[in-house]
Amino acid sequence: MAGRFGVLLRDARRRAGLTQEGLAARAGVGVRTIRRLETGGGTDPRVGTVTLLADALGITPQERADLLAAADGRQPDEPVEAPPEDTVETPVVPAPSLVIVPEEVTEAADHLATIIATRLRREEELRRVHDPFPLPVRWRIAADLADHWDNICRVPHGVTAAPLDLSGEIGDIADIYRGIPSRKLVMLGRAGAGKTVLTLRFALDALAVRNRGGVVPVIFTIGSWDPTTTPFRTWLVETLQRDHPGLSAEAPGGSTLAAVLVDTGYILPILDGFDEIAEGLHRAALEALNSLSGPLFLTSRFDEYERAVTNVHTLTSAAVVELTDLGVDDLAGYLPRTARRVTPGGTATAWDPVLAALRDPEAPAANLATVLKTPLMVGLARTVYSDSRDRDPASLLDTDRFPTAQALEEHLLDTFVPTVWEAGDVRQRWDLEQVRHWLGFLADDLDRRETGDLEWWRMGGSLTRWSRVLLVTASTWLTTALVIWFVLSPLNSLSSGLPFRWPVVLVDGLASGAVIAVPFGLLYSFLVVRKAGSLEPTRVRVRLFDRRARRPRLRRRIAVRFAAGVAGGVLAAVAVTLVGVFVRALSPDLVVIDDLGHLLRLILVDVTVFELAFGPVCGGLLALLTLLQVPANLTTATSPADLLAANRSTVLRVVGLFAPVLAIAIGLGSFGAAAALESITGPSFHLVRSFRVSALLGLTAGLVTAFAYVITFTAWGQWLVFTRLRLPLLRKLPWAVTAFLDDAYRRGVLRQSGAVYQFRHARLQQHLAKAYRAQL
Repeated sequence: MAGRFGVLLRDARRRAGLTQEGLAARAGVGVRTIRRLETGGGTDPRVGTVTLLADALGITPQERADLLAAADGRQPDEPVEAPPEDTVETPVVPAPSLVIVPEEVTEAADHLATIIATRLRREEELRRVHDPFPLPVRWRIAADLADHWDNICRVPHGVTAAPLDLSGEIGDIADIYRGIPSRKLVMLGRAGAGKTVLTLRFALDALAVRNRGGVVPVIFTIGSWDPTTTPFRTWLVETLQRDHPGLSAEAPGGSTLAAVLVDTGYILPILDGFDEIAEGLHRAALEALNSLSGPLFLTSRFDEYERAVTNVHTLTSAAVVELTDLGVDDLAGYLPRTARRVTPGGTATAWDPVLAALRDPEAPAANLATVLKTPLMVGLARTVYSDSRDRDPASLLDTDRFPTAQALEEHLLDTFVPTVWEAGDVRQRWDLEQVRHWLGFLADDLDRRETGDLEWWRMGGSLTRWSRVLLVTASTWLTTALVIWFVLSPLNSLSSGLPFRWPVVLVDGLASGAVIAVPFGLLYSFLVVRKAGSLEPTRVRVRLFDRRARRPRLRRRIAVRFAAGVAGGVLAAVAVTLVGVFVRALSPDLVVIDDLGHLLRLILVDVTVFELAFGPVCGGLLALLTLLQVPANLTTATSPADLLAANRSTVLRVVGLFAPVLAIAIGLGSFGAAAALESITGPSFHLVRSFRVSALLGLTAGLVTAFAYVITFTAWGQWLVFTRLRLPLLRKLPWAVTAFLDDAYRRGVLRQSGAVYQFRHARLQQHLAKAYRAQL
C-alpha cells in the first residue's frame, strides 16, 4: 500500500545518504514523483518507477521484494469510490489481448526481447546516458496537437474523460505511457531535445517489466519509410527481417515469424524521427498511421508534425507531449559533475565561471544560454570541454569569437570529432584529417541519397544505375581474365607440353572475360538494378544435415530452383560456345574453316555438349543449395558487423561447397557428352574427348562461375566491389572499412539502429556533409 511503500522508500533513501534531489538525479525520476511517493499522495507507484528507484538505491534482493510488494498492495478497508457518471479520471484499460499463437512465436518474441535489451543497454553506455546521471529531460502536454481526451481515454459514448496528467521526466516515460489507455503517445521536440534517448529509456523500462510472452518494444527509424510505395505493416515486417534475419523463418501457416509477431500484436513500434520522412510524404504517413488500431510511440520535431496535423488531422487517439528546454539549474547540477576539480580537495570546476555568467543577466552569455538548452549541445559541450584538459569552457563566453548562437553550435559540432578521436587513444590508427574526410564522405553520401541509414550493402556511394552495371561487368570481366591468365593457361601449358605464349594467353583472357561478363552484366541490370534496386543481405544459412529447421513447401521450392538452374545452364552452354568461337577467331593460331555448314554443325555440337553438361549440373546444384539452406538464427545479426560477417560466411560456404562440385560435374559431364556425341556427329569445334581438356574446362567453369556469382548476385560481393575495393582506391574510405566504422561507433560518432549505423544525430551528419562539400 502507498503508506507502507513511502516509509520503506524514505528509510532506504536515508540509509543510502541521499536527499530526494540526489535520488531523483541518480534514478532519473522526477523529484516531484519521489516526494509524492514518500508522502503517499497520488496513485500507487508503477513497477517501472519502483525498479529505477531500487536500482539507484542499491538495496538487497529482499528489500527490493518488500518494496515491490508494498507498491502492489492495497488497504483492506480502502474504499473504492465510483467515478461521477459524466467524468472518468484515469480509466484503466487492459492491454490488448493477444490471439493464441504457436509456442515457437512466443519463444521468438522472448528471444527478440533479450537481444533488444542487450543492444539498447550498450547504446546507453556508449552515449554515456548514466555518466554521471541522465540529463533531466522533461515535457509538457501539447493539447492543441493531441486528439480528444475521450478518444485518448477510450471512454464509451456519452462519457466525458478528464485530461490526464502526462507531465514528467525521463525516468517516468514508461509509466506515463502505461497510463494512457489508448497506448498511443507522440513525443515532440526540437533538434537535439533528447527524443532518441527517451526512446531508448522507454524501451528499456518497458522491457524491464515485461513478462514472458509480453509485448516487445522495438525502435524503428521511420525516416526510411515511403508511405506512398510501402504499406506500414509491410515496412515493419521488412525492417524486422533486415535487423533480425532469424525472423525471416517460416511460421506455421506459411507466413514469416516477423509477420506473425506484427499481426498478433507482439511488437510495440517505437517510431523515431517522423520529421525525417522525405519532404512531401508527411501527410501520407500520418494518414497511414491513422488507420492503425494498435499501440505506438512516435517522436518528431515539433514543426514537421504540426504541419502534418494541420494538413490532415491529429493522430487518432494519440496523446501529444512536447519536450521542454533545459534550465541553468539543470546545467549547474550536471556539468560540474562531469569535469575535474580545479584544485585538489576543492569543489570548484572549470564550469563554475560559465554557470555564474549564465545566471548573471548583465553577462554576455545569452548565446550560450540559448545553445545549452538542448541535451545534444550539452552533451557535445561536456565531451569537448569536460573530457579535455586543453580546453577551457570559459572560451564559450567569447562573443568576438562566437558572435551568434549558430557559431557556438558549429564550433561544438566541429570540435566533437577531433575530441573523441584524440582522447588519449594509443591505438590511434588514422590521421585526424583523414578521419574528417572519411566521415564527411559518408555523411555527404547519406545526404545525397536522402537517408540516415548507413547500410553496408548500399555504401558504394551515389552511383547511377549504369555505373553499377558497368562496375559489375568490368569486375566479372577482370576476374574471368585472371582465371584464364593465371590458372587455365599455365595448367594447360604444363599438362600439354605446349609453350606458354603471353600474346595468345592475353587475347584468350580478354576475349573470354568479355563473353562471360556481358551476359552477367545484363542479368544484373535486369534482375537486380531494374527490379530490386540493390541486393539485400541473405537471411539464410547453409548447414549440412540440419533437420531441426522448419521449411514448409520445400519440395516446390526445390523443383522451381532445379528448373531455374537448368535454364541457366542452357544459357551458360551458349555463352561458353560463343567464348570458344570468339577466342578461336582472335587466336594467332586460327584454323580457317571454309565450309560454313561444317562450321555451324560444329557449333551446334558444342552447344549440345555443353547443354548436356551444364543444364542438369546447374539445376541439381541449385536444388541441393535449397535443400541445405536453413533460416538464420535470431542471434545472426546483432550489429551491422555481425550481419556482414554472417553474409560473408554464407557466401563462402556456398562457394566452397559448390565450386568444386560444379568443376567435377562439368568436367565429367563434358567428357561424357563429348564422347557420346563424337561417335554420332563427329568432333566439336574446340572440345575433344580428353580427360585433360575436360578437367581444365571443369576447373575453369567452377572458378569463373563462383566469382561471377559472388560479384553479381550477392550483397557481400557488391560490398567488395563498390565499397571494400572501390572507395579505398578513390581515397574515400580507409582499407579497413569495417574497423573504421566500428571505431566511429565506439567513440560515439555513429550509433546503431538495428542492422545499420547512423550518425549520432542528424545535425552532426549535416555538419560533416557541409564541411566535406566545402573541400571539394
